[in-house]
Amino acid sequence: MHDRGMVDPQLLGAYAGHWTGDGTGVTVVLPPPGTVASGEVRGGAPATREFALLEPTRLVDRVDAVVLSGGSAFGLAAGDGVLRLLRERGTGFATPAGPVPIVVGMSIFDASVAAAGPPDPATAAPAGPSDPATAAPAGPSDPATAVLAAASPDADPAVGPPALGAVVDPPPDAGAVAGPPPDALAGRRAALAALSGEPLTTGRAGAGTGATTGKWRGRLDPGGLGRAERTAGPARVAALVVVNAWGDVLGPEGTPVFDGPGRPAPPPLGLTNTTIAVVITDAALTKNDCHLLAQSAHTGFARALHPAHSRYDGDATVALATGHVTTGVDLDRLRAATTEATAAAIRAAVTPAGPERTS
Repeated sequence: MHDRGMVDPQLLGAYAGHWTGDGTGVTVVLPPPGTVASGEVRGGAPATREFALLEPTRLVDRVDAVVLSGGSAFGLAAGDGVLRLLRERGTGFATPAGPVPIVVGMSIFDASVAAAGPPDPATAAPAGPSDPATAAPAGPSDPATAVLAAASPDADPAVGPPALGAVVDPPPDAGAVAGPPPDALAGRRAALAALSGEPLTTGRAGAGTGATTGKWRGRLDPGGLGRAERTAGPARVAALVVVNAWGDVLGPEGTPVFDGPGRPAPPPLGLTNTTIAVVITDAALTKNDCHLLAQSAHTGFARALHPAHSRYDGDATVALATGHVTTGVDLDRLRAATTEATAAAIRAAVTPAGPERTS
């Protein structure tokens, strides 16, 4: 699957790409064959797919794809499109009935949840603007300000959403909604974008399109998707993080990147969160080693988000090891580098805040 001629992988040996829709999106990571993986959930409200097989005691120790998506539980359907694409290409865990691709998924809650409804194949994952006949109710197009409507779909449409960075006191109703949650076609398109060699953008792109932060203080600050890389001896580690936290993003000095007065946010703001991450290293590691790396990524969450791992977040991490570096790897130094890379990626998701950026 990874013999792509002159096309180079975008993320430390792995192909990575997006499908970006209206207020939501999908980001797919396709590691090279034989990549070992594990993961860990620490948030209280996760939306995940195939996460149990990442436990060190489970039989399968390799994964074929990790799918990050908006749309909460609805958005996990994006993994189906990736699954079928990989099956078509003969990729997956070998069985007598043919290969079964191992596709792990993690999803954030964004405004597309409000537009979830009965599936319609004719309108699934539109490539461009929605068909006026099937589009969601009109409203401001900024995906970050639409999240309130997803949490309160019965809100008064005459009342507009707050500006980014504004204090929400109390959280107002909002009539803006995004397009429908990502589906199987959206996942397939993100995987094909990865394999085509398209540049991997960050900020409000892919799964980070509808992300927001700062809700625990009654704020609605920018979120997004960030990446960062660090080294540990001969090994490297990269982190790709979708930041949609209940808490604040903290700068290196430990203070919120977006500061100002706020107040504890009651529902619905307390229910529209989750930060999810993929960390990938070129070191040769066991599945148990990868589990430790996933734990260290969560330490990066605690360093750059406050509060992290709340009951209202579905915080989850997946660690991948491609195995290209086989000698001189110090696992504990690599874990420290993973923590640093994850924290840096969280900050990069919102600094500078704004539209998508090419990395």
